[in-house]
Amino acid sequence: MLAVPALPDLTVEGPWQVTVETWSRREGRLRVRGAEADADTVVRIERCAAGRLRDAYPVGAHDVELVLEPEQQRARRAPALLRALALAVHAADVRCRKVVYAVEEDDRAGMDRAEAAGFRYVVDTDLQERRLSLLVHEPAWVTHTDMDLDRVPGS
Repeated sequence: MLAVPALPDLTVEGPWQVTVETWSRREGRLRVRGAEADADTVVRIERCAAGRLRDAYPVGAHDVELVLEPEQQRARRAPALLRALALAVHAADVRCRKVVYAVEEDDRAGMDRAEAAGFRYVVDTDLQERRLSLLVHEPAWVTHTDMDLDRVPGS
């Protein structure tokens, strides 16, 4: 069984006012307000290995899922908020390989918003009675490719 580490405390950079609603070892809820006088956004943050995605792909113990309230997923500020949250997770947990964001499989606009935030599409998956498209935000150390194809890493 995969040992799931505790969620780290997050510091979200930028024009965001963040209030912790709930926080536990595996899941947290944040209420986020932007610089504009618009409605708050509630964001759920969960370790993938302990949450709904645990069997959806080969999860890492430090992977984190970000979930926005459905009405906030289409908000104009969603890409900026997703980017700020992904960067906050990577800064707080240097062992996090993937910050995952899921959209309905046929939600092209949702995928575009996530891609505008620096996420990239990875896979479609079945989750109980839903089909989701998973997008990930990864730090540079995960996506770095050594172009010296004649050298075996570690040799």
